[in-house]
Amino acid sequence: MDWPAVAAAAATGLPATDPVVVTLANRVVACSASARAAGVRRGLRRREAQARCPSVHVVTADPGRDARHFEGVTAAVDEVVPRAEVLRPGLLVVSVRGAARYFGSEQSASEKLVDAVAAAGAECQVGIADQLATAVFAARAGCIVEPHGDAAFLAALSIRQLATEPSLSAPGRDDLADLLWRMGIRSMGQFAALSRTDVASRFGADAVSAHRFARGESMRGPSGRDTPPELDAVMDCDPPVDRVDAAAFAGRSLAGELHRRLEAAGVGCTRLGIHAVTANGEEMHRVWRCAEPLTEDATADRVRWQLDGWLNRRRDGGQTGLGGPITMLRLHPVEVVSASALQLPLWGSSGDDDRLRARRALVRVQGLLGPDSVQVPVLSGGRGPAERITFTPLGDEPVPRADPGQPWPGQLPEPSPAVLLDDPVELLDAEGNPVRVTGRGLFSADPARLTGDGREPGRLRWWAGPWAVDERWWDPQESGRAGRTARVQVLVEEPRGRGDVVDRAMLLCYRQRQWFLEGVYE
Repeated sequence: MDWPAVAAAAATGLPATDPVVVTLANRVVACSASARAAGVRRGLRRREAQARCPSVHVVTADPGRDARHFEGVTAAVDEVVPRAEVLRPGLLVVSVRGAARYFGSEQSASEKLVDAVAAAGAECQVGIADQLATAVFAARAGCIVEPHGDAAFLAALSIRQLATEPSLSAPGRDDLADLLWRMGIRSMGQFAALSRTDVASRFGADAVSAHRFARGESMRGPSGRDTPPELDAVMDCDPPVDRVDAAAFAGRSLAGELHRRLEAAGVGCTRLGIHAVTANGEEMHRVWRCAEPLTEDATADRVRWQLDGWLNRRRDGGQTGLGGPITMLRLHPVEVVSASALQLPLWGSSGDDDRLRARRALVRVQGLLGPDSVQVPVLSGGRGPAERITFTPLGDEPVPRADPGQPWPGQLPEPSPAVLLDDPVELLDAEGNPVRVTGRGLFSADPARLTGDGREPGRLRWWAGPWAVDERWWDPQESGRAGRTARVQVLVEEPRGRGDVVDRAMLLCYRQRQWFLEGVYE
């Protein structure tokens, strides 16, 4: 669980002993061992984490960075035990049976893996068990579970650990763990002792999977058959791809093609193979394993992370990565589940057809104009309406610039303007003189008219404010918006021809001794 902090420290060149926290929406999602020793925990607010450990380094979450740095670890493990599968950056699973025979014992194989990862510049723990999910929790404890001892090992664990590993649980597992805790079920053993019939009738399908896990039963074995080759999505890259942004583009288009084929076959992919061939004839292959069937967005993310890791490893001296630009990409569904596991709607589509068609059209626009040509708004924190929106390219991680859940003194109350603008205007009094905002936060005169470039003067029927805020005076990078600002809501009569007038509600912002039309209410 600490891997995001490890990758962040490696990316910024920090020593491994420095305290590091990784935040998402102003909450700690990962922290290093030294930060945890100072009292930092996942889920804390950023400010509280800094109060507990003043010397901590705070880094924003970046799944692409985590996957890019984890590729070196994956390659090191592949040298010892081939065919490793990635559950998420920071967590690998391998079959131990062949490795134990080759190295003499499971303990010897574990030591070889630890040494290989250490040579790659990271620390790791190894867990071995009959079932994959049990092995993940055994790795947290750094132990080897005896054969047929999965249930006994899991029985002592807290029921809250059902949801601690996102790569093994479906969405909503947090709610299930919280409900079981409030019902008095505090351990995995108590949950396993319940009747499966009672669990299924009371909690639903995901609880049945969690119940099987708590009992140490087989969760999801290999499919036992090869998937048909017509499900593979293949792209010949002409010209060859040697940049991460171009590779991510190609991977996103390929993910759309793969999911169209999966939908036509009525199946979903739970293990995805990513295969790349370079101009020098070198081939690279990696398998990603997921708890739930992959969506198109999740597939595109994993392709982007993997290609980013391969291409950046190629540029790092002393490491073996891609030997040249990519000439061919292939996505292979290593393991699929039937349509019954997907809960398809009546007409055979796994999602809203209109939404999917719109998304494919936007992806094609990105392919023509570049990744930044289509932006998706994300609710963010701030005082003004423009500050409360963070735009991210379609397909990237929607990370807000600031936590919208934080208190923002001076924030404009709801509702926000439907149309955002930033046009300079003039606010005049009844005699035609400019209206300003004084140092006390009051109008220099009662406003009466609003005018601007190309705008006919409109009479104010109503106004509210001004509301003054002194913000970002400490940030030199925000010199254009730093200092005292004031906002006012106005209702303006606008001529519409033939003597008609229309009332329009607007939001004005006063900054640097100039009025700006910041938004229009509709």
